[in-house]
Amino acid sequence: MNAVEIEEAISTLAEQPFDAHEFPFAFLQAFGNKATTIKRLRSGASNRSDMGGVLQTSNIHIATADTGGVTEKLAALRASPATTRGKARFILATDGAAFEAEDLQSGETVACAYADFPNHFGFFLPLAGITTVRQVRESSFDIRATGRLNKLYVELLKDNPDWGTADRRPDMNHFMARLIFCFFAEDTDIFNGTGLFTATIDQMSARDSSNTHEVIGEIFRAMNTAIKDRASAALPRWADIFPYVNGGLFSAKGLNGLDVPRFSRIARTYLLHIGNLEWRKINPDIFGSMIQAVADDEERGALGMHYTSVPNILKVLNPLFLDDLRQHLEEAGDNSRKLLNLRNRMARIRVFDPACGSGNFLVIAYKEMRDIEAIINERRGEERRKSVIPLTNFRGIELRDFPAEIARLALIIAEFQCDVLYRGQKLALNEFLPLNAENWITCGNALRLDWLSICPPTGMGVKLVGDDLFRTPLEQPQINFENEGGETYICGNPPYLGFTWQDTEQKSELQAIFEHRIKGWKSLDYVAGWFMKAADYGMHTNSVAAFVSTNSICQGEQVPLLWPLIFKTGHEIAFAHTSFRWANLASYNAGVTVAIVGISNHAGKVRRLFSSSPVDGSVIVREAEYINAYLVAGPDVIVQSISRAPDGKTPMVWGNKPTDDGNLSLSSRERDHLLAVNPEASEFVRPYYGAAEFIRGLERFCIWVEGGKADAANQIPILHERFERVRDFRASSKAAETRPAAAYPYKFRQIQAVASRHTLIMPQVSSERREYLPAGLLPPRSIVSNLAFALYDAPLWNLALLASRQHLVWIATICGKLKTDFRYSNTLGWNTFPVPTLTEKNRADLTRCAEDILLAREAHFPATIADLYDPKKMPADLREAHERNDEVLERIYIGRRFRNDTERLEKLFDLYTRMTASAGTAKPGKAKKMGG
Repeated sequence: MNAVEIEEAISTLAEQPFDAHEFPFAFLQAFGNKATTIKRLRSGASNRSDMGGVLQTSNIHIATADTGGVTEKLAALRASPATTRGKARFILATDGAAFEAEDLQSGETVACAYADFPNHFGFFLPLAGITTVRQVRESSFDIRATGRLNKLYVELLKDNPDWGTADRRPDMNHFMARLIFCFFAEDTDIFNGTGLFTATIDQMSARDSSNTHEVIGEIFRAMNTAIKDRASAALPRWADIFPYVNGGLFSAKGLNGLDVPRFSRIARTYLLHIGNLEWRKINPDIFGSMIQAVADDEERGALGMHYTSVPNILKVLNPLFLDDLRQHLEEAGDNSRKLLNLRNRMARIRVFDPACGSGNFLVIAYKEMRDIEAIINERRGEERRKSVIPLTNFRGIELRDFPAEIARLALIIAEFQCDVLYRGQKLALNEFLPLNAENWITCGNALRLDWLSICPPTGMGVKLVGDDLFRTPLEQPQINFENEGGETYICGNPPYLGFTWQDTEQKSELQAIFEHRIKGWKSLDYVAGWFMKAADYGMHTNSVAAFVSTNSICQGEQVPLLWPLIFKTGHEIAFAHTSFRWANLASYNAGVTVAIVGISNHAGKVRRLFSSSPVDGSVIVREAEYINAYLVAGPDVIVQSISRAPDGKTPMVWGNKPTDDGNLSLSSRERDHLLAVNPEASEFVRPYYGAAEFIRGLERFCIWVEGGKADAANQIPILHERFERVRDFRASSKAAETRPAAAYPYKFRQIQAVASRHTLIMPQVSSERREYLPAGLLPPRSIVSNLAFALYDAPLWNLALLASRQHLVWIATICGKLKTDFRYSNTLGWNTFPVPTLTEKNRADLTRCAEDILLAREAHFPATIADLYDPKKMPADLREAHERNDEVLERIYIGRRFRNDTERLEKLFDLYTRMTASAGTAKPGKAKKMGG
């Protein structure tokens, strides 16, 4: 269940007569518990309560109380041994009149009338596996409104199928934006009195809904008719009392009743129910992000789940420009002239989000700036002064029309709410209507549009007064800024799509941006287009840009593709936030790992690098002279592949590639059958390891025929049949390089090497959950497949390097990831890995460390690598062996343990810079190819 469905179920429960026995089960069912789960709780099979209530292990302990005994019952639940044994996160007590609950993890509590507990449903969302934030827990209205509007939207499309077509869907979305404005306006005195819009529809439309569309159409017509034109407009008396709104919100194609979709009786009922909600509680940044899913058929299943928290947005906006404004505010103190200069500066600041969605970043930026302005006005003795921060300075581009409309509406609502907060209701109302017709959100493709025309530098704009706030004539010049000459701050959360997931249109957009700049552009993530456009834009005007991005653009092969192009424009990384989870409000979405990167061509002397503490999640700030493309404090060195291992380092090579259609590999059963029929085949069968076989302990074998023994192998019928199938497969291959290998079907097509004594294996792809890379030692005679890398007959101390934390952080940074898994590369990861010169003692110490790791693994046989390196189940002796290994290795690097991964990377990049400089293959600030 999504959040909207849960809210509806909880609201329905609260409306029903209270049944003390049934309430706990109905409550749990409302949060998505299955019928079988409820049945087990009813029977007592899984109910662990010791108070005659219901205790669902690890979730909640619920008990009903006698009238007036709710507080005492909650205290008893808190003290209950069963609550402790069952690890209940929540306790809940109610008598049908009062309702109290507590989150035992956070200590937060709820106390309200029973009828009001649906207002706190967000408090209990973890019961449904939904991780949320305080803003949503405390703002149930926005989810409730989203759910009600979704019902109306679906019902209207059912009765007006033509409004769901591609041609008319924008009209439907426009209509919904009008309704949202009316609901907000009637509850905030923007309309005359409270509830005017809903009451008029209720009183003037027929209960069978036959004329509901006509009544709404007349109300809309009234709000589009200036007061001076009212007499000639022949408006019904009941519509004439609505104010003139203008702004194009209620104008389009000569609006009349036909421009409103027809309503069924059900749709009319939904509309009236929506109107009876308390719309003054709307939070535009929360509501906007949730409501956008209503108009998207593919996203509707996640209704109410799309919310980017204010703290996450501020991770972008604070270092981008808000921190600087607050610093100047603090420095100004009560100095009237400095305060005035700061306010004048703020009046000219432009905030531009070229992937604005429903306007979250713009709304938060506006509200934060209004808060700073209010402090300035208070210190200058000018409380209730009209704001000098115009909405037209907050610009955006959004591909989809409905989120674009909601973004404009959210900014309008945010402006009104700020005016009420800082100037008072009366002044806010006096100046709110009529709306301005200027259009500051553009509906279009940000990678196709010229950003300079949407958000032009000083003097480049041409004044345009549009006839519709909600329609953008892209072929016309855009409006000027109200206050010229200011800074421009570009921000947002563009789409993340990796190159594998981009559709044809998206690939063509990147092609238009990058093809003339670099050959390997097809490997770039979609978000790279926004960074490049921002850098190009910054060459023409005073701007700084910061985007939320998948961390992949700062890892692996994308770094040498994208960042030299950015740096070439004169931009540097001014600030960054290293990898953290960016999660929506969704039970099925654990969040994507992202980074925030801010670029500027006037970055200043001090750069700030933010990271999240692994202990408590608090933000750690590090100041540095430079931040490189890998988001590490250090010069702009870009690591390139080295084709051959440097002198003194054991070569690591790909495993062997069969190109055999599976005929040269054997399962355990196939191997046993072969040896039972032909025991002499044993000399041709070897253990076969790729990533899965090594990590998960899967048994697999391969047929391995060495030179001079092909005839003997062909004498074995089973092997001969397999060789013939390999021959046919290779001979018919479309790949020219494969067909010649049909001449030797008994051999792997590509043989890199085979060990004489032992093999060290490194899987090509492995889970990011593990604290160490899963390197290991293979049994004698083992063959490594092309799904792993190998070091053949390498000294064992190499395993100590491969299995170290030091090596993992280098690989994670330099090689990047496949989805969320580590993606290993021998040329980019192993060959470039900086290792200090090792003495004989160092090598002996590391050899012992490697042996200890192997012995610790062996002690837990038959546990697999996957079992042993599960972070939650890793054996203590194995962890201790790795800790000793890390300590020995890190003392070789710096004489002590590293404090954290940031310090590890800084040392590694320092060594890498010196290593490449001495080899003459790269210089700080340059991206040159290394090796042969």
